[in-house]
Amino acid sequence: MTSTTEQPVEHADLARFGYNQELHRRVGSFASFAAGFSYVSILTTVFQLFFLGYGFGGAAFFWTWPVVFAGQLLVALNFSTLAARFPISGAIFQWSSRLAGQTFGWFTGWVMIIGQILTVAAAAIALQAVLPSIWSGFQFLGGDPSPTSASGAQNAVLLGVILLVVTTTVNIIGIRLMAIISSAGVVLEILGVIAIVITLFAHAKRDPSVLVHSTGAAPTPGTPYIWAWLASGLMAAYVMVGFDSAGELSEETHAPRRITPRTIIRALVVSGVGGALLLIAALMAAPSLTDGNLATVGLPYVVESVFGATAGRIILVDVVIAIIVCTLACQTSGARMMYSMARQKALPFHAVLGKVSPRTGTPIVTSLIVGVGAALALVVNIGQSAVFTALSSLCIAMLYIGYLGVTGPLLLHRIRAARGKPSEATAEGIDERGKKLFSLGKWGIPVTVIAVAYQVLAIVNLAWPRSLVYDLTGHTWWLRWSAPLFIGGTLIIGYLVHLRLRGGTMTSPAPEVTEAEAAA
Repeated sequence: MTSTTEQPVEHADLARFGYNQELHRRVGSFASFAAGFSYVSILTTVFQLFFLGYGFGGAAFFWTWPVVFAGQLLVALNFSTLAARFPISGAIFQWSSRLAGQTFGWFTGWVMIIGQILTVAAAAIALQAVLPSIWSGFQFLGGDPSPTSASGAQNAVLLGVILLVVTTTVNIIGIRLMAIISSAGVVLEILGVIAIVITLFAHAKRDPSVLVHSTGAAPTPGTPYIWAWLASGLMAAYVMVGFDSAGELSEETHAPRRITPRTIIRALVVSGVGGALLLIAALMAAPSLTDGNLATVGLPYVVESVFGATAGRIILVDVVIAIIVCTLACQTSGARMMYSMARQKALPFHAVLGKVSPRTGTPIVTSLIVGVGAALALVVNIGQSAVFTALSSLCIAMLYIGYLGVTGPLLLHRIRAARGKPSEATAEGIDERGKKLFSLGKWGIPVTVIAVAYQVLAIVNLAWPRSLVYDLTGHTWWLRWSAPLFIGGTLIIGYLVHLRLRGGTMTSPAPEVTEAEAAA
């Protein structure tokens, strides 16, 4: 429980950035960690897309996991530096605006909003990878529950929309309920991961050498394996995002300068280690690597085979809980991003979008819009059997672009600071307890350089027009190129929206950080 003397300090700190305390501060250290961990949600995402990674790269696809983890850890270290210095909701938008100015920050925030809405949709349809395995009655439409089949894709949309109704309701009720559900869900998820990993290792059918073989990879005659391996990395890239959501809740977190930087890193590290163990255990315990089940059913197949029907279903129920909490966390994060931009009059209908309910302490309208937007993204794809792979890859590419909109400008600030031009983004300071703020010190520039290079390569890999990801028909050009087309369309529409707002009353969170302000 935070002391009563700390609350005025937090409120005054927020006022320094020009904002009143409207959101309710109900998030503690564990709930902050839970926000990031539940967004990553290894049970949700690994169960959802294991079949994709294995289907492309076979058993050796595991090695994409440590590569993505290392790259994202560098990004997280940079985000933690900024979270300590700018503890404000709408973190990505706020950080980018303060590092690169109003216009650049606005486009970063715009891309993030669209990406987060798509991420909510992608998280919600993960139910299809689990519920029909628990009980065939959850397959309401058609008979084939495979996520990439026509009936499986349609049923995924139906289950996803039902889940979005639930998460939207929770988000509207208030942050306290959201924090309680997230914290409880994370405890159950961590216990579930531990139980699954221990049991699978105890029933291993092969040794860890399986990880260095491409057994199970899709045949690609005349094509080097590296291309299949890169495609299999989409699973790891999809899993390890959202750790920044602890920053989105900064204005609802007690002592955010102290807590948020640590929970951002902790959420990613726990997810990275837990996910790696889960993948290794599954590949060692799978009944077969070549019967096709790992590339179609995925991890639920392994769990049911090892645990048996009853125990396997109990574990899958835990996965369902993780999916619900993950979708909830994604929606909360997206709603805070939209709220943060709206209060700057940086979105159409900002007067409504930027309003916080005094009773619940939540931005109700933005929660509704994110939920409805995610549902629409599902409904328009109801006839598309590639909805799982396409939507997952596209939404993560959008988030990576948003992340790059922060780390790119931050790198320039670090270089300027090294040349004797101080920057508030990297300046020393103290947290709510009087201790030094999180900092990378002399490692700032090399860490950020590698993080930026990794992000650029990852965006290219995610958006690459692969037919097996974006166009399962194999002959529809616009589906194959849907990622570049959608990203381009998002930027064009964003330009038109920004052009309209620029002629109105849009305000900036802060001018670009100047030497004089940093010195002050």
